[in-house]
Amino acid sequence: MSQPERLQKVLAAAGLGSRRKCEEMIEAGRVEINGQMSGLGDRVDVEEDKVEVDGIQVDLNIEKEYFLLNKPAGFITTVKDSRGRPTVMDLIKEEGRLFPVGRLDKDTRGILVITNDGYLAQKMMHPSHGMEKTYLVQAKGSLSNQGLQKLRKGIRLEEGKTQPARVRVLRQSEERALLEITIHEGKKRQIRRMLAAIDLAVLDLIRTKVGPLTLHGVEEGTYRPLTSAEIKRLLT
Repeated sequence: MSQPERLQKVLAAAGLGSRRKCEEMIEAGRVEINGQMSGLGDRVDVEEDKVEVDGIQVDLNIEKEYFLLNKPAGFITTVKDSRGRPTVMDLIKEEGRLFPVGRLDKDTRGILVITNDGYLAQKMMHPSHGMEKTYLVQAKGSLSNQGLQKLRKGIRLEEGKTQPARVRVLRQSEERALLEITIHEGKKRQIRRMLAAIDLAVLDLIRTKVGPLTLHGVEEGTYRPLTSAEIKRLLT
């Protein structure tokens, strides 16, 4: 058993913000230790205690790592594939246990966060946080005004209606459409299914932005560490 430390110090060391910010989280009742509401005077053992913020467990005793990968087509978004197909982790040349946050399907390119921080991963994927994701889509077919309004108001899929999307028509002809679509959700193959519902077939799909993260300066198939400012924005 390690030496217990003050809760706000442990949260700050785990990357959740400054000590003052962590104190505010504790005072707001957002932090629990072993299922019990915490207080400012509490101490925790990083090896033994379970700490949760907003119901999400925080990894306390590992050194956090964060990377932005520009995923190429043809790679499965998983750590290992039972069928032996190449995965996004084949592109990461780092030691230690890392995993991708969320999923991009095999044929979709663009931003993917790779980390060992389970708290950040859950926070980014949880619908309540509404993290924006922007896609550049090249589609086959004619985009009608009715179809455009459906995208902007929500498309009915098998599991329910999507939230309204922000859509910019960048280029359009009778046979092709180039769109920029921003959504807050992460349903399986959501963009492809939304466009299929209005008779458009996706030819190319790139996720260009996730929250504060963009592809600027990251070539396809390469990755870089996230900056401290980017990590802070993702966690707050």
